[in-house]
Amino acid sequence: MKRLFIGIALSVSMALAVPATASVPVWGAKASSPADTPPADLKPGEWIWGGRPVGAGPMAVIVSLTEQRAYAYRNGVLIGVTTVSTGRKGYETPTGVFTILQKDKDHHSKKYDNAPMPYQQRLTWDGVALHAGGLPGYPESHGCVHMPTEFARLLFDATNMGMTVVVAEQGTAPVTVVHPSAVIPIDPRNGSDLDLAPLASGELYRWTPEASPAGPISMVLSVADGTVFVFRNGIEIGRSKVQVTDPLTGTHAFIVAAGYMPDSPNRAGLRMPNWITIGIPGHGDEAGKVVDEALVDRVAVPREFMEKVLPLLSPGSVLLATDESIQPSTTGPKVKVIDSNPPGV
Repeated sequence: MKRLFIGIALSVSMALAVPATASVPVWGAKASSPADTPPADLKPGEWIWGGRPVGAGPMAVIVSLTEQRAYAYRNGVLIGVTTVSTGRKGYETPTGVFTILQKDKDHHSKKYDNAPMPYQQRLTWDGVALHAGGLPGYPESHGCVHMPTEFARLLFDATNMGMTVVVAEQGTAPVTVVHPSAVIPIDPRNGSDLDLAPLASGELYRWTPEASPAGPISMVLSVADGTVFVFRNGIEIGRSKVQVTDPLTGTHAFIVAAGYMPDSPNRAGLRMPNWITIGIPGHGDEAGKVVDEALVDRVAVPREFMEKVLPLLSPGSVLLATDESIQPSTTGPKVKVIDSNPPGV
């Protein structure tokens, strides 16, 4: 895991302590651990940061419930990792694909007696967020992802609205791949699984952009389902059948970078953006690699569908590709972890 940090800048020294106040506690270490510390060696409350507060290139965050760690990436390269505390029994943090819906540096909870939740980055309107909080070394929150205060501050300063956050839970091997068996996008309005009913017989694709008229795009491609899902603000706006030749195994993440790929006869004039591989745990050697045209051309999607999707993609859009199925019928029994009360984390 040390090699994941080859691209880390010397700006680790920029991690300064957050001044404590009488009303807001400070959680976790006040400064970064050394950049070459293996993530598995981090103790509760410890973290590593190697990115600038504001830097060039799109970002994404992967939260591993099993590892109780979160990984921050810029341009597909790991720039930070932290210990976290996620939802305890009865308040489990749901797995899924989220986008940052709201940022509030000085947030206080409406649901929990005005409890401070500094550097909050909201994932759903009904109770799931990233923020600074307690870090006992095990899941103990009410569904949010608790981070050390200083790491939460650095991440808050570095991210933009609409950034993709993937929350995953692996079954075995805590230091290998985060290979979620239930990568289901979550409805940001109420925290429930989105309806992923399959396409009807003879239906190549479905396109309903009015479901979420504006906002950031993220996508999930399931080789097992032969389907790609498109989400805007976390709400599904389209899906299409796909055919993948010689598919990758496991789970991989890609992020849109600036610029466009060279034209290809297979794409017949469609302008495909440049993609960079995110080096998620278990695939650290892929970090920052530019996706070549040959890999892109192994995925066949109806042209009419691509003509609708491509204009919406911009730097920071994330594609999560997995060989697992993401249909609800394959993910085991549903567990309701967030109710439908009015928003108020």
